[in-house]
Amino acid sequence: MHEMSLAQSIMELVTAEAEAAGARRVNRIELEVGTLAGVMVDSLRFCLEAAGRETVAAGAELAIHEIAAIGRCPVCGAMESMAGLIASCPRCGQYLVLENGRELRVVSITVDE
Repeated sequence: MHEMSLAQSIMELVTAEAEAAGARRVNRIELEVGTLAGVMVDSLRFCLEAAGRETVAAGAELAIHEIAAIGRCPVCGAMESMAGLIASCPRCGQYLVLENGRELRVVSITVDE
Protein backbone atom coordinates (compact mmCIF):
# COMPACT_ATOMS: atom_id res chain seq x y z
CA MET A 1 0.00 0.00 0.00
CA HIS A 2 1.87 3.06 -1.21
CA GLU A 3 -0.63 5.37 0.49
CA MET A 4 1.22 4.81 3.79
CA SER A 5 4.53 5.99 2.35
CA LEU A 6 2.73 8.99 0.82
CA ALA A 7 1.07 9.73 4.16
CA GLN A 8 4.40 9.52 5.99
CA SER A 9 6.00 11.94 3.51
CA ILE A 10 3.06 14.34 3.80
CA MET A 11 3.22 14.21 7.62
CA GLU A 12 6.98 14.83 7.55
CA LEU A 13 6.37 17.93 5.44
CA VAL A 14 3.45 19.11 7.60
CA THR A 15 5.26 18.60 10.92
CA ALA A 16 8.45 20.24 9.63
CA GLU A 17 6.49 23.30 8.47
CA ALA A 18 4.55 23.48 11.74
CA GLU A 19 7.70 23.18 13.84
CA ALA A 20 9.51 25.80 11.71
CA ALA A 21 6.58 28.17 12.37
CA GLY A 22 6.76 27.43 16.10
CA ALA A 23 3.27 25.94 16.08
CA ARG A 24 2.00 23.91 19.00
CA ARG A 25 -0.61 22.02 16.99
CA VAL A 26 -1.80 21.45 13.42
CA ASN A 27 -5.58 21.95 13.25
CA ARG A 28 -6.25 21.31 9.56
CA ILE A 29 -4.47 19.87 6.56
CA GLU A 30 -5.88 20.54 3.11
CA LEU A 31 -4.83 18.35 0.18
CA GLU A 32 -5.61 18.06 -3.52
CA VAL A 33 -5.57 14.59 -5.09
CA GLY A 34 -6.16 14.05 -8.80
CA THR A 35 -8.50 11.26 -9.85
CA LEU A 36 -5.67 9.81 -11.98
CA ALA A 37 -2.95 10.20 -9.33
CA GLY A 38 -3.11 6.49 -8.50
CA VAL A 39 -4.09 7.23 -4.90
CA MET A 40 -7.03 5.70 -3.06
CA VAL A 41 -8.40 8.67 -1.11
CA ASP A 42 -10.00 6.60 1.68
CA SER A 43 -6.76 4.68 2.20
CA LEU A 44 -4.75 7.91 2.19
CA ARG A 45 -7.07 9.42 4.80
CA PHE A 46 -6.68 6.34 7.04
CA CYS A 47 -2.90 6.36 6.60
CA LEU A 48 -2.64 10.10 7.30
CA GLU A 49 -4.50 9.63 10.57
CA ALA A 50 -2.16 6.79 11.52
CA ALA A 51 1.00 8.64 10.45
CA GLY A 52 -0.07 11.76 12.34
CA ARG A 53 -0.41 10.04 15.71
CA GLU A 54 1.98 11.33 18.35
CA THR A 55 2.90 14.36 16.22
CA VAL A 56 1.78 18.00 16.29
CA ALA A 57 -0.72 16.95 13.60
CA ALA A 58 -2.50 14.34 15.74
CA GLY A 59 -6.25 14.76 15.35
CA ALA A 60 -5.97 17.42 12.65
CA GLU A 61 -8.95 17.83 10.34
CA LEU A 62 -8.20 16.41 6.90
CA ALA A 63 -9.76 18.13 3.90
CA ILE A 64 -9.04 16.14 0.75
CA HIS A 65 -10.32 17.59 -2.52
CA GLU A 66 -10.42 15.33 -5.54
CA ILE A 67 -9.39 17.01 -8.80
CA ALA A 68 -11.10 15.72 -11.92
CA ALA A 69 -8.92 14.64 -14.83
CA ILE A 70 -9.24 17.04 -17.76
CA GLY A 71 -7.53 16.67 -21.11
CA ARG A 72 -6.95 19.20 -23.90
CA CYS A 73 -7.00 18.33 -27.56
CA PRO A 74 -3.79 19.60 -29.22
CA VAL A 75 -5.60 19.92 -32.57
CA CYS A 76 -9.00 21.51 -31.92
CA GLY A 77 -8.41 22.79 -28.37
CA ALA A 78 -11.40 20.99 -26.84
CA MET A 79 -11.26 20.38 -23.09
CA GLU A 80 -12.75 17.04 -22.05
CA SER A 81 -12.95 14.95 -18.90
CA MET A 82 -10.79 11.84 -18.89
CA ALA A 83 -11.55 8.54 -17.19
CA GLY A 84 -8.06 7.17 -17.87
CA LEU A 85 -4.61 8.32 -18.90
CA ILE A 86 -5.36 7.72 -22.59
CA ALA A 87 -8.43 9.24 -24.20
CA SER A 88 -9.30 10.64 -27.58
CA CYS A 89 -11.10 13.86 -28.44
CA PRO A 90 -14.80 13.23 -29.14
CA ARG A 91 -14.72 16.05 -31.73
CA CYS A 92 -11.72 15.21 -33.90
CA GLY A 93 -10.36 11.88 -32.62
CA GLN A 94 -6.87 13.09 -31.62
CA TYR A 95 -5.37 11.93 -28.32
CA LEU A 96 -5.97 14.30 -25.42
CA VAL A 97 -3.09 15.79 -23.43
CA LEU A 98 -3.70 15.53 -19.68
CA GLU A 99 -3.94 19.03 -18.20
CA ASN A 100 -4.83 18.09 -14.62
CA GLY A 101 -5.88 15.08 -12.60
CA ARG A 102 -2.52 13.66 -11.44
CA GLU A 103 -2.01 16.15 -8.61
CA LEU A 104 -1.03 15.25 -5.08
CA ARG A 105 -0.24 18.37 -3.13
CA VAL A 106 -0.58 19.98 0.26
CA VAL A 107 -2.64 23.11 -0.32
CA SER A 108 -2.62 24.53 3.19
CA ILE A 109 -1.85 23.83 6.83
CA THR A 110 -3.71 25.58 9.65
CA VAL A 111 -1.91 25.70 13.02
CA ASP A 112 -2.19 26.99 16.59
CA GLU A 113 0.81 29.13 17.43
